Amino acid sequence: MTALRAVLRPTADEVVRAIITEVPSYANALSGRMGGTIRRAVRTALGLYLDLASGTGGGGDASDAAYELGRGEVRDGRSMDALLSAYRVGARVAWRGLAAGAVPAGLPAAEVAKFAELTFAYIDELSAASAAGHADELAARGLAHERHLEQLARDLLAGASAEVLLASAGRAAWQPPTTLTVVLLPAFQARPAYRSLDPGTLVLDDLPDSTGVLFVPDADRAHLLRQLSHRHAVVGPARPWMRASASYERAVRARSLSSDIRDTEEHLASLVLSADPDAYADLRARALAPLLALPATTARKLEETLRAWLLHHGRREEVAATLFVHPQTVRYRMGQLRDLFPDLGSPQRVLELTLAVGLPPTD
Repeated sequence: MTALRAVLRPTADEVVRAIITEVPSYANALSGRMGGTIRRAVRTALGLYLDLASGTGGGGDASDAAYELGRGEVRDGRSMDALLSAYRVGARVAWRGLAAGAVPAGLPAAEVAKFAELTFAYIDELSAASAAGHADELAARGLAHERHLEQLARDLLAGASAEVLLASAGRAAWQPPTTLTVVLLPAFQARPAYRSLDPGTLVLDDLPDSTGVLFVPDADRAHLLRQLSHRHAVVGPARPWMRASASYERAVRARSLSSDIRDTEEHLASLVLSADPDAYADLRARALAPLLALPATTARKLEETLRAWLLHHGRREEVAATLFVHPQTVRYRMGQLRDLFPDLGSPQRVLELTLAVGLPPTD
């Protein structure tokens, strides 16, 4: 082994030169100060190999180093292909150099053959260790990236400050869009839907109420609705990305109004009228107070007539068609309403009554 150790330095230098020549990915990585570091690392690996061959250990240390080398490849933005090629080149050149030292040293042919087998088994072990390190680093980075994206989604949902959102987006390496559109859907549908949307979409599927939330960047609304047509989804409005919480809040309110709402933009009037339930109840109570003295059935019919009359701007034939009654019935009911509401022609009264009857009463 003494003779073989004597050729470690020139063999290590030859390994590095061969890798630079035959593996383009390392042409720059192995030059300058880094090249010196790599040469020393190759000499160390060859020395550990000779320790292993002589039965004095070293394999575990080499495997640990190879594992870290695999992780480092991920940090440097390289795949395992380049490293495995480097291992193959290194094994060939190292064997050639060490064999050249073994023959003059009088190593028997059987020992040389065993030495060759051990050489390539050692390289296979190092390759496997590096592959494991590479895979683990990728997995760790992928998990970390997923966590950063998830935290960004939570910050958006909470309406965090611009400073917090920008920092969160930076950590997640997420390019902010102009707008975000929030989609609510059952949690178990969130991931399947997410996979069919823009790659920049953010997803949360672990909210306490089993709701999934998607934040879709710069969405084509019509296209988005078509994509979600087979899912039980509520699509909020597009909002500047830092105000995505407003889109979420509207979608939540729409869902609370009716399980049939899909596009919040089609239900803006109902959303406005239900924005402050107490205020709306007070408005109805005050505006429709004259109906309270009537029997419930009569009051309901007059309210329906008033709603139709206001919506159709007093066009009797259209009001009658909407209510499925004769125009004379409309005329009679409107007479009753004018008695109850003497100022029915007042713009302010028309505004209040229009708002008061804008939503059908709930029993």
